Amino acid sequence: MNFASHCQQALINLTAAKLRSFLAILGILVGTAAVVALISCGQLATEKALEQFKALGTDLLAVSVYQKMPSKSRSGDDSLSADQWQRLSEQIPYVVKIAPYSTAYQPLSFQGKVMQGVVIGADENLAGIVNVRLMQGHFVSFVESFEHFCVIGDGLAQQIKEISMDDPIGKQLRIGQSLYTIIGVAEHWKENGFFNEDINQAVIIPLAGIRLVSKDAKINNAVMLLKPDSPIDEVIDHIKHLINSMVPKLSVFPRSAKQIIASMESQGRIFTLLLAVIGGISLLVGGIGVMNVMLVSVSERKKEIGIRKAVGAKNSEIQALFLVESVMLSLLGGILGVLLGLLFTRIVAYFSDWIFSIYLLPPVAGFLVSAATGIFFGFYPARRAAKLEPMVSLRSE
Repeated sequence: MNFASHCQQALINLTAAKLRSFLAILGILVGTAAVVALISCGQLATEKALEQFKALGTDLLAVSVYQKMPSKSRSGDDSLSADQWQRLSEQIPYVVKIAPYSTAYQPLSFQGKVMQGVVIGADENLAGIVNVRLMQGHFVSFVESFEHFCVIGDGLAQQIKEISMDDPIGKQLRIGQSLYTIIGVAEHWKENGFFNEDINQAVIIPLAGIRLVSKDAKINNAVMLLKPDSPIDEVIDHIKHLINSMVPKLSVFPRSAKQIIASMESQGRIFTLLLAVIGGISLLVGGIGVMNVMLVSVSERKKEIGIRKAVGAKNSEIQALFLVESVMLSLLGGILGVLLGLLFTRIVAYFSDWIFSIYLLPPVAGFLVSAATGIFFGFYPARRAAKLEPMVSLRSE
C-alpha cells in the first residue's frame, strides 16, 4: 500500500468512530490552542512593555548620583551642579545633548485650591530628549534661570480646568510660597520607566531656580541623548570616571535604554518559554488521549489486522496505517488549535489594548508540536498492532 492508500483507509477508519475521533481531536485542539495563545500573548505583552522605551529611542542614557555614605553635612559633595553636568557633555564626544534635572515636593495650589503634583527643575533640553510636546505656549529655557515661569503637564492642566474654565496660559500657580506664571501646557505624555517622574502631573520650572522652591533640592539626575550606535559600556565608564574625579563621594547609577530593552527582551523570552511549557502540559494530556483512542482502535480491529496479515500485509504496512491515523488526528487538531489560539490571542489583545500581530513562531511551533505528538503517542499503538500474530488476531473474535 502506498501513502495515499494509507491516508484514504485511515480517513475511513476515523469517520467510522466519529465520537471517539472527535474527542481525540478535541484534546489536541485544546493543547495546541493553549500553546499558540500563551506564546503569542507572551510575545505581545513583551512588545507592549518595550513599546514605551522604543518610542523614546534607544540612544538614551539616564544617570543618577547619590552619596556612598549618607551624611547630614551640606559641604556640596552630595550632588553635582548644573555646570558640572554640562561639563560631562563637553568631555564625552558621544553625548549629543544632556538634560540635568531636579525634583522637589512642594505644596501646589491654584486660586487657593490645592493640587497634586511634583515640581521639576529643568531646561528645554529635557523636552527634546524625553519627547515632551507642548499644546500651548513655550518651554522654560536655560536663559530664564531664576524667572518665575513654569510649564504644567496635561494632568495638572485638567485639574486647573476643573477649578477655572479660563485658559491656563498667563495664570499664576502657587508653588510653596512663590507665585509662578504658566507659560506652557504640555500635551499628554506617555509614561515610561526610563524617566523618573510623571510629566503629566508635574510643574516644570527653570533648573537654576529650583533652590528658590526648595533649599534641599539637588541636581542628582540627568538624561542624555547619545549619538547613534554609541558604545554604551564605554560611555558609562567614562561618565563614572569623570563624576568620581569631580565628586569622589558620589556613586553613579546609569540606566541605558539599550540595556533595559535587551534585559526586557531576555526576560520576555524566558516568560514566553515558561508559557509554552505550561501550554505543552495541555498538549501532553491531548497526546495521551490520542494514544488511548489508538489502543482501543487496535483492540477492536484485531480481526481486521489478522485478515490483512493473512493476505500478505507486512508489519511495516500495518504500523504505517495506524501511525497515519494517529498523525491525521493530531494534525487536524493542530490546525484547528492554531486557528483557535490566534482567535483567542486576538480577543486578549483587543481587551488589553495591545497591537495585534501574528508572529511566525507560535503557529509553526503549535503545528509542528501537534504533528510530533501524533507520531510520538501513535507509535506505540501502531507498533503493537504490527506485532500481533495473524492466528491470535483471528482467534480473538
